[in-house]
Amino acid sequence: MPDEAPGARRSVTILGSSCSIPRPGRACSSYLIEGLGHSIVVDLGSGALANLHRHRRAEEIDAVFISHMHADHFLDVIPLRYALKYGERGNDRKVPLYLPPGGEEMLRRLVDAFARESRHDFLDEVFEVRTYDARGVVHIGDTAVSFAPTTHYIPTFAIRCDLDGASVTYSADTAPDSGIAAFARACDLFLCEATLVPSDVEEGARGHLSASEAAQLAATGEVRRLVLTHYPASTGAAELRTLAKPVFTGELAIADDNDRFEL
Repeated sequence: MPDEAPGARRSVTILGSSCSIPRPGRACSSYLIEGLGHSIVVDLGSGALANLHRHRRAEEIDAVFISHMHADHFLDVIPLRYALKYGERGNDRKVPLYLPPGGEEMLRRLVDAFARESRHDFLDEVFEVRTYDARGVVHIGDTAVSFAPTTHYIPTFAIRCDLDGASVTYSADTAPDSGIAAFARACDLFLCEATLVPSDVEEGARGHLSASEAAQLAATGEVRRLVLTHYPASTGAAELRTLAKPVFTGELAIADDNDRFEL
């Protein structure tokens, strides 16, 4: 059952903590950020909507932000559309869906493959589809949402939410990048990917981090709390902690689905 009313606390709930190959019983990347009377979803990967429904009804969400257009970060936008269309909405408010530059064209091509059954526009019936300016700031109530480009295989943007004196930064997918450490500077909670196991070697252009590299970004950015996420089944929480702890001496946690972190 959903928890107390949206915005009654400032918190981050992990809706999905897996990389592109979901760990058994776990969803792909997704995070529910709440505070100042608003609920924001950052990324919505495969399986994450089911976890969202443990905490919030779909119609309670004030906005969705997508970091990049890889399936493990946005695919559950499609079942969210059905939840908004057929669920108990109680009003006709459309949910703002913020996509990265170029994301709208890709998403519309994808849904066109099966959306012709609808007499209405498949997305616009329930979403306000928008493209965020990666150099700008989006305000959801009093929460300021900003962006920074990462080093990944396709255009990808880290996302930071500043709300009532608290701050959350999400690395999205990235290789080591000093710009992300600067973007996360002094934030209260840093959600950082830790995709690579020690034996992994990315040939050519890189796009991901190991746990120790994520910890280095956190240490450089002097964040207060690091939460490692987006990791595979082949890496356990104990191993991630062992790899990260010598590098980052602040508060460290390993994300798991439905974990909640108070701000």
